[in-house]
This record gives sequence, C-alpha cells and structure tokens, in this order.
Amino acid sequence: MTDKKSREEAKQYVLKMAKEHDVRFVWLWFTDILGSLKSLSIGINELETTLEEGMGFDGSSIQGFARIDESDMVAMPDPDTFQLLPWMPREHTAVARMFCDILKPGGQTFEGDPRFVLRKNLERAANLGYTYYVGPELEYFYFKDSKSCEGLDQGGYFDMTPPDAAHDLKRETVIALEAMGIGIDKSHHEVATSQHEIDMRYTDALTMADNVMTYRIVVKEIALRHGVYATFMPKPVFGINGSGMHVHQSLFKGERNAFFDKNGKYHLSKTALSFLAGLLKYAPEFTTVTNQWVNSFKRLVPGWEAPVYISWATRNRSDLIRVPEYKPGKEDATRFELRSPDPACNPYLCFSVMLAAGLAGIEEGLEAPAPVEANVYHMSDHEKKERGIGSLPASLFEAIRLTERSEQVRKALGDHVFNAFIENKKIEWDRYRIHVTDYELARYLPIL
Repeated sequence: MTDKKSREEAKQYVLKMAKEHDVRFVWLWFTDILGSLKSLSIGINELETTLEEGMGFDGSSIQGFARIDESDMVAMPDPDTFQLLPWMPREHTAVARMFCDILKPGGQTFEGDPRFVLRKNLERAANLGYTYYVGPELEYFYFKDSKSCEGLDQGGYFDMTPPDAAHDLKRETVIALEAMGIGIDKSHHEVATSQHEIDMRYTDALTMADNVMTYRIVVKEIALRHGVYATFMPKPVFGINGSGMHVHQSLFKGERNAFFDKNGKYHLSKTALSFLAGLLKYAPEFTTVTNQWVNSFKRLVPGWEAPVYISWATRNRSDLIRVPEYKPGKEDATRFELRSPDPACNPYLCFSVMLAAGLAGIEEGLEAPAPVEANVYHMSDHEKKERGIGSLPASLFEAIRLTERSEQVRKALGDHVFNAFIENKKIEWDRYRIHVTDYELARYLPIL
C-alpha cells in the first residue's frame, strides 16, 4: 500500500479485528529467495507498534538476504493481508498472520525481498497501463508420512476416492482457505495416484503470490492434523506424473482484457501474441526460476504431461503454452497457460520472470510462431528442427548456464536476487553432482 490514508484505515481495521477475535499472537510472514516461508511471532501488545515501525530481525540468517556485516532488517507488515489462522484455537488464543515487506533500517526498500521484486515488475506493467492477473494450478501429493512415498489412494484423474482418504482433507483445506479470504474454484483428484489439486480463483499477481504461500502451508497443516504428509516436491515418485503449477495469466487495461480481440485469430490481440512470443523466447532463460530444484528436472521429461518443447497450442497439453478453450471468444476467459512451472518454486520470482518476459515480447514487437496442434512428443528431431521447436533445459546445470547469461532475467530479478539465486543454485547442483545415489549403488556396485 502506498496511500497514507488508506494504510492508516487498514491499520485501524487490523487493530479492531484483533480485539474482536481475541487475537493473542500475530505471525509476520515473508519468504527468502528460494520461497521458503519465514515467520516472526509477536504478542498482541506489540501489534500497534509493529504496524507503525515494523519488527527488526537478523537478515544474515535468511537465505540470500544479507552478509553478516549488513544484517539488520525490518519486517514491515502489510495490513491488507491480515487474516486469522483457521486451524489454530480461537478462544482467547487466536492467531493471525500478515505478510511483510522487508526494509532496511532506514526505511528504504530492500532489493533482496522477493515481494519487492514482484512489486517492481508489476510497477513496470502499470507504467505501460497493464494489470497482471494470474491463476496457478498447484498439484501436490498426499503420503502416509514424510519418510516414504506410500500414497493414500489408487485414484486417477477426477476419480472419487474413499471418504476416509483424501476427500475430507481437501474439503477441510478448501474451508480453511476460504476462511482466509482465498477464493476457490474447484478441487479434484489429479492424474497420478494420491495426487490432488485445489484451484484458486484468478486475481492480481501480488495477491496470488501471497495466496500461493498461504495455500502451501494450509495444505500441509490440514494434512498434518490428519496424521498424513502433503508434499509439493515436483517429482517424488518415479514412473508416474510429477506435480506442476500451470499458471494461467493475462494482462488487463482497466476493465478490458488486453489479450482479447474478437476479430483476431484465435480471438487473440496483437498484444497477446507478442506477450506469448516473449514467453516462448525467454522460457529457457527463466526456467531456473520457475523450476528451481534438482528434482524439478525429473518432472520435465517427455511422456508425463510436463512440457519439454518450446511451442504453443490451443488444445494440446504437450506444448509449453496453451490457450485454454473452455470459453472460446469470451473476453474475460482469454489467457495463456504456461505449463512448465512447478509448485515448489518461489511464486514472487516465478510471476516476476514470466511477466517480464511477456512485457519484453510486447516492447520488442515479437511475433508468435504458428501454434503446434500435433503431439510434439511424437515428432522426430528432424520435424522439430524444421518447425523451429526448441527444448527447455534438461537439468538444473543446463538451466543455470542459460540463466546466468540472461540480461532479461537479471533485469527482472535485480542484481541482488539474481546473484544470490544463481550462487545458491550452483551450490545445490554441486552437492547433487558429487552425491552417490542409490541408483549408482544398485547399478554399478555388483559389477564394477
């Protein structure tokens, strides 16, 4: 919030709600550069002062934040994000949360804060007259515990599983999310066994990034209370589908969808096609951000509904980008679905690089190639080359090599986050590279 009067009104609303609901503790939430949720807890007596001045903490202990000699940081609550936590006791000990913007001690914005990075990219869009809306679909697995991959059911896509399996878990999760002000469209069983999805209602990108962080913790908390484990790991089980975060997105100018043109081919405007071309051009460079873990690339392989090839289509789910046809010709429904991101990414950075790539496509006047409605997985290498269909990086190492040379991604993330993120990913790859896996022991030890 930037308007002083509206911020003051929001602060007064928070104080009023906290008193009415007997709030005893308030959790201050933010993320590190990897998207791990961090939390500070304050007592209710500290709430008013914290809303005014923020709460100090040691930034040198947070991944990618600050060096030891410049460690002091301030978590400044955003009063618009105040919500009661529905899974916590309410009677005289209610707990609420607020997301925070991270500031330097003098009150300046901290360029290493992922929330600031997204705000900066949204401001760039606003300067061009656009508001960026997203609707991510986060898939996840329920397992019996965190030490194995034993599922709760043998269901498939849209299957009804027994009520004592995941049905009650999803129902309670939807109720909890809606109690926190997060609109839900639908929930259902996904393709893989014990894999599920709850879809949040389309909204602006900053609100949605906060919602993604809330969604992940609520899914895990409700599962924990039922004695099971929920994971957003992209590919926990070999031989079945991994979990994606397909991101539906569009730009609006005021009340009008800038992607829609009733006379355009596929009902897409020139702006839409340039935005699409930007996503296609820069996808290899931003894949490290949308798929940031070694395990992410175990999902991005042919044959498991995860995109590998850089193409787009109106129906085909083997393409990187799809234009959904649920409501063809409807202005509000016109959008792109980027299918490569996974649900373990940092949503603030993920939405930032996607938006920046699309805006670059508009500013550069890029033209989208023709859609590819045939199944790309079934094409020969020669056919793909003839059509100019490239591939996403096949490993974290390949992705890092592309990203670290990308001025586009550097500009989107800013120098601080870009450098810290790349350094962290190189360390992760090196640790993975030297690790001796069970596969190697099973494959080589008996014969070498």
